[in-house]
Amino acid sequence: MTAKDDNIDTTRRTIIKAAAAATAFGGLATRGVWAAGSDKPEKTEVKIGFIPLTDCASVVMASVMGFDKKYGIKITPSKESSWAGVRDKIINGELDAAHVLYGLVYGVHAGIGGAKKDMAVLMSINNNGQAISLSRQLADAGAIDGASLAKYMHANKRDYTFAQTFPTGTHAMWLYYWLAAYGINPMKDAKMITVPPPQMVANMRIGNMDGCCVGEPWNARAIMDGVGITAVTSQDIWKDHPEKVLGTTSDWVAKYPNTARAMTAAVLEASRWIDASLSNKSKMAETIAAKSYVNTSVDVIAPRILGRYANGLGKTWDDPNYMKFFNDGAVNFPYLSDGMWFLTQHKRWGLVKEDPDYLGIAKSVNRIDLYKDAAAMAKVSVPKEVMRTSKLIDGSVWDGKNPKAYAASFKVRA
Repeated sequence: MTAKDDNIDTTRRTIIKAAAAATAFGGLATRGVWAAGSDKPEKTEVKIGFIPLTDCASVVMASVMGFDKKYGIKITPSKESSWAGVRDKIINGELDAAHVLYGLVYGVHAGIGGAKKDMAVLMSINNNGQAISLSRQLADAGAIDGASLAKYMHANKRDYTFAQTFPTGTHAMWLYYWLAAYGINPMKDAKMITVPPPQMVANMRIGNMDGCCVGEPWNARAIMDGVGITAVTSQDIWKDHPEKVLGTTSDWVAKYPNTARAMTAAVLEASRWIDASLSNKSKMAETIAAKSYVNTSVDVIAPRILGRYANGLGKTWDDPNYMKFFNDGAVNFPYLSDGMWFLTQHKRWGLVKEDPDYLGIAKSVNRIDLYKDAAAMAKVSVPKEVMRTSKLIDGSVWDGKNPKAYAASFKVRA
């Protein structure tokens, strides 16, 4: 290498280092952090699908605030009508990636809930912030939480219907887990239906369901419209649980690895920005309330993203475990144990017949190395361990160490 070549290489490293040091909150770099040489994104415009839910915020804000430009890409958020539509558009390439249910990605990878396709989780988008709502009719009859619902259903034998948003998704798993914790078998004691999130309140209003599990702001909307009450929050089922992810196909990552990394870094920047201050959260709520995104009023979105909850029956509380988008990077790391947990529940409820290769699948789907590269670009710290330990509402402890035994340990199952 000549002295001239060495100087050019030094200059390039200096430019990259300077760009990477640009602040995340305003004053974004004028050229991409990795816009030089072989690290340049292969695809500069990416279409990311989302469902009208509060937790689509980091994808939306990455575009609105220009965090995408910092990494040499342009993110176009694409509003979708159902999770099945999101699944199909990711698989057929109409979407580059999506804000998507964790369990949906694993379901598609396993060939349940749709055609089998190798999938990729690039990062976790949020923890917490979902809920289970019961109809006003049930609440008026005294069924307001898990224990009273179980008592009511035992005393009043009839057909019960509960809704989730996708058969292998997070909301289905929270609903099933919660019902089972109170001795209600979701596969035997009630009918389970699938309803897209924005349609939940309308379906509850006309009596199509006794309860549902869905993301915000639709539980808050049910209370505001007088058709439902909040029986339990998802964070009371599992504190800091995994929820939505930035998901795509394995083929897409293989074809556009630099774009995948840049996209992840941009959404990671937006996640940090949202959680940085109350004013940022307020701006986020105002932004996503628009018709082009969630299409509801700000007063439905804002309280619960600040942890200010009401159950619709006069009880109010400040919840420290509200929806989190960043939490110093702890939210966003794609823990292997998080992905494995959904597989254990798919096995529990008979969605898969045999125990899968829990760890092997999680290592294949959760792109930890790519996430670490994106986190380095965004200057976000990364946890040392790829597993984490959590205690759920029924007292069971999940740590990812023996998934087969964990999946078989539940008394209430399919």
